[in-house]
Amino acid sequence: MNPIRRRRLLWVLALVAAAGIAVTLVAMALQRNVAYLYTPAEVLRGDAGAQVSSGETRFRLGGMVAAGSFQRASGSMEAHFRVTDGDAELPVVYTGILPDLFREKQAVVATGRMQGDRFVAEQILAKHDETYMPKEVADKMGKAHQKHDVPAPGGAEAMR
Repeated sequence: MNPIRRRRLLWVLALVAAAGIAVTLVAMALQRNVAYLYTPAEVLRGDAGAQVSSGETRFRLGGMVAAGSFQRASGSMEAHFRVTDGDAELPVVYTGILPDLFREKQAVVATGRMQGDRFVAEQILAKHDETYMPKEVADKMGKAHQKHDVPAPGGAEAMR
C-alpha cells in the first residue's frame, strides 16, 4: 500500500474512533441526567424499579399536594407534605424556599430520591395557573380517576 494512502486511512480510522468516543461520552452524560416521572402509586408498587425504590436513582415525583398534609416548623426551611395521585400518597421532605404558587390541592413535580419510605426532594415545581398540569402527570392522574370511576376535577380539559 502506498504510504500516502496508509496515512490517509489511519487519519480516517482515527477520526471515526474519536467520533465514536465523543458520541459514547455524550450518550453517557445524557443518560446520567435523565430523571423519569413517576406517580406515588408507581413508586410504592415498585413499577419504578429497584434503583428508584432504594434511593440510588434521581427521579421526578408528580401528583397533587394532598389536602391537610403541608407542615413546616416555625423558624425552619424544612417542609413536609404528601403527594397523591388518587391511588396512593407518598410523604415528601424538602428543605428550601417553596415556589410562590405551591399550595395544597395543586399539581406539583418534585425531583429527588427515595430515602427509606419518604421522598427527599431537591427541587419543587408548582403549576403556574389553574388550568395547566404537566402532560405526563395529567395522563397518569386521568388513568387513576378512570380506575376509581371518579370524574376529573374541572373536566378532562382542565387536566391538559
